[in-house]
Amino acid sequence: MNTENNIPSAIDQLKSIPTTVISDALGRNRGISGLKKYHQHSLKLVGRALTIKCSPGDNLYVYKALKLVQKGDVLVVDGRGAVNNALMGELIMLQGLKNGCEGFVIDGAIRDVEAFRNTPVYARDTTHFGPFKNGPGEIGVPVSIGGHVVCNGDFIVADDDGVVSFSPEQVDEIIQKSLEILKKEEGIIDQINTNRMDWVDLILNKAGI
Repeated sequence: MNTENNIPSAIDQLKSIPTTVISDALGRNRGISGLKKYHQHSLKLVGRALTIKCSPGDNLYVYKALKLVQKGDVLVVDGRGAVNNALMGELIMLQGLKNGCEGFVIDGAIRDVEAFRNTPVYARDTTHFGPFKNGPGEIGVPVSIGGHVVCNGDFIVADDDGVVSFSPEQVDEIIQKSLEILKKEEGIIDQINTNRMDWVDLILNKAGI
C-alpha cells in the first residue's frame, strides 16, 4: 500500500488506538518516556513529526519551524531535557495552531501552562523563565526525545498514558498488530465478565508457575 496515500486513513485509525496498545505492538521497549502532559484529560494527539533540535533554553529554531508547519504536524522539540528556560509558551502555541499544528512534544520546559489546557502538549517540566533566541539549531533532523529517536515525518500518537512514535513505513504493520491486540483484549474482558480465568492460567503456565 502507498504509505503517503494511506496517511489520512491511518491517522483516523490511530485516533482510536490507545498508546498502550501501540506500545505493545512495538514490542514494549520503544517509545518516549519522562514527559508529562499539561492539557486536560482525554485529549488524543495524532500527527506527523516536524522535528526541531534546539540549544538548551533557546527557541530560535522553534520560531523558524513555525514558518514550515503544515496541517497535521506535531512540533517535536529536542531541548536536551533542559528545564531552566521554557522553549515555548502561549504565543508559539497559538501561532502553531493557527498554522495547522496538532500539538506539541517538548523535551524541555514550557510556560503559560493554563493556556495549554485544551491543546495537546507533553513536556518535561514548566518554568516561568523565558527562552533565549540565539541559536544554533536544526529542523527536520532526527532528534532524541525522552531517550527515543524521532525522525522528521514519523507518526506521533499520544494520550493520557504517554507518547509513542514510529516511521511511516511501519504504520500498516503497527495498525494491524494493534487491532489484533485489541481483539485479544476483548476476549480477555469477556472471560473476566463470565468468571473465567483462562487468560491468567495461560500466562502462569507459560512461565512454568
